[in-house]
Amino acid sequence: MKKNDYLFRCPECGTRNKVPGDKIGVHATCGKCKAVMNTIELLEDKPVTVTDADFHVTVEKSPLPVLLDCWAPWCGPCKMMGPVFDELAREWKGKVRVCKINVDENPIISGRFQVQSIPTILILDRGIQKDLMIGALPKQQIMAKMASYL
Repeated sequence: MKKNDYLFRCPECGTRNKVPGDKIGVHATCGKCKAVMNTIELLEDKPVTVTDADFHVTVEKSPLPVLLDCWAPWCGPCKMMGPVFDELAREWKGKVRVCKINVDENPIISGRFQVQSIPTILILDRGIQKDLMIGALPKQQIMAKMASYL
């Protein structure tokens, strides 16, 4: 795989497809099931806001692994982590989907993952929890946990 290539999971069958960097932003076709894949998602360079209503589409059907920041607007440590997630979204553009969910406004997902303390950071792949971090953490620690998913 070339340095500018990306791995992009088909939202229909889950097969990982290699997408050349110069083809990002156009529709591609899955090599296995031939479903159309919208590679525009590889261009996201800021955290994506997730809700109970769109969690399935945004996270469970994500073509990329997801780093989910569970936060609340009144939480001081959560606010401190905001710039870290902004940086990670820029740095991992096309490799990881960085998302944020307000736990106060989205009790279904908060309950599903038993978020009892914030900030809580989840690593998800196809909606399945792979890892969990709690508290305001240094960027390097988050990067180390995500290394195996890049």
